[in-house]
Amino acid sequence: MPDSDDEYIQDVSDDEVGAHQVSRATGPSTRKGAGQGARGNGGWEVTRTWENVVEGEDGTISGTVEGLLEAGKRKRLLKDTTPLQRGIIRHLVLILDLSTAMAEKDLKPTRYLLTLRYAQEFVTEYFEQNPISQLGIIGMRDGLAVRVSDMSGNPNDHTSCLKALREQEPKGHPSLQNALDMARAALFHAPSHGTREILLIFGSLLSSDPGDIHTTITALATSHITASVIGLAAQVAICRTLVSRTNPALNPDEAYGVALNEQHYRDLFMKATTPPVTAKSSDPSGRTNGNTDNDHDGGGSKSSLLMMGFPSRIVESAKSLCACHSRPSRGGYLCCRCSSKVCSLPSTCPACGLTLILSTHLARSYHHLFPLRNWKEVSWARASTRRKQPGCFGCGTHFPDIPKEAKGKEVAAIMGKADGNQEREKDASFAVMGREGATAAGVSESGRYECPVCRMFFCIDCDVFAHEVVHNCPGCQSREAVLEVEEVQRGELNGYQELINAQVGKGRDEDVVMENGG
Repeated sequence: MPDSDDEYIQDVSDDEVGAHQVSRATGPSTRKGAGQGARGNGGWEVTRTWENVVEGEDGTISGTVEGLLEAGKRKRLLKDTTPLQRGIIRHLVLILDLSTAMAEKDLKPTRYLLTLRYAQEFVTEYFEQNPISQLGIIGMRDGLAVRVSDMSGNPNDHTSCLKALREQEPKGHPSLQNALDMARAALFHAPSHGTREILLIFGSLLSSDPGDIHTTITALATSHITASVIGLAAQVAICRTLVSRTNPALNPDEAYGVALNEQHYRDLFMKATTPPVTAKSSDPSGRTNGNTDNDHDGGGSKSSLLMMGFPSRIVESAKSLCACHSRPSRGGYLCCRCSSKVCSLPSTCPACGLTLILSTHLARSYHHLFPLRNWKEVSWARASTRRKQPGCFGCGTHFPDIPKEAKGKEVAAIMGKADGNQEREKDASFAVMGREGATAAGVSESGRYECPVCRMFFCIDCDVFAHEVVHNCPGCQSREAVLEVEEVQRGELNGYQELINAQVGKGRDEDVVMENGG
């Protein structure tokens, strides 16, 4: 097979051919690190992804593909569910790199188009998870900072501005200092009861700044503004300095990630929709000085009361101007304090400054403070004790049939090296029940996932839907599950005892046969 890495040379002499030969690497074929990209001294790393695909008993790979998809879903679900104090009233500035570096095609179709698409998805998910928060968007283009959209709580304003960017092309170099200064000015009037955050999407390896950027970073840290960075090319030293200075109690690797592929890029983007953990603060106003996940000792910022209004929607017989945009409209919401009309909620009254929200907005922010606990994988042995639930409790999808050997495995797990001792049987039965509390990250072999509270079984799709959309367990919210939980527990204890008695009886019968045979 001809070597495809050699250069093609035409119409040259034999002496010139020898001078243009490409040297080959003599070491193992591994990809070199940054700065060692010379063609003659490097190789390529080969990932044999096809070796992970195993053919099933039916001669197809459908089982392996389904397992990989299920593993990907579970990987996104398994996260820390410890109840922590979080800043649910957020003020975030999204900074997008609009320079020529975003025209690269290592992320399909291009970095620029993919970033705009993910940014629109981020805006929708951000306000879905943080309905009483504010967002603003800034772009870096041709050495300048461009205001894409003002700080607002209306997602439609931001998505329309992002769609308009599709008609433009990336241009020039980014200016990180100008963008950070503009973001700091936008967050200057943010109230003390909310967070001040910056999310930077940086695709370039340089920054064209008019002054000392370290002065700007110091000003951000003084203003208690936290910054997170998503890199598209490689880690940049100034970006790592930015996240370490503005997040002093947080590991820089948690606030600065580099996208490996399109899916990883989206995961990093959507990670920013979760409110940051409120850390200890020395500021008398209660401003947090970092969004650390390591502050688990309950020492949060000083709590304070916040006045909010819950207006009702009105429909007028004639159009009138709204106080927020000065546009004529018939519908809207009247401020509870000054009766000014605003178009949509949540928002801040332009006349008196009162925060106006709906009760549903406040309820949707509640799940961040008390997240739904992760569900446990169910083994075949565990599933064999709950034969009364053949399908998912949420959607009713039928579970895979329990194999015949599962019952034998359960008996062996309970008995161990049973010798007929009554006390040992009791200890073994409780040992199995205690084993249920141990959770191993991965995919359930039985296709079942159990809620640790109501102890109902669910499929993987209901697991994803419950943790990412409704943030509630259907079993815990169901009266049927509450009434059945005691019956289930009694049935499991009886089932364990029946299995133990069956194994003990079988062992005694074998002893009698051996004595008669002797």
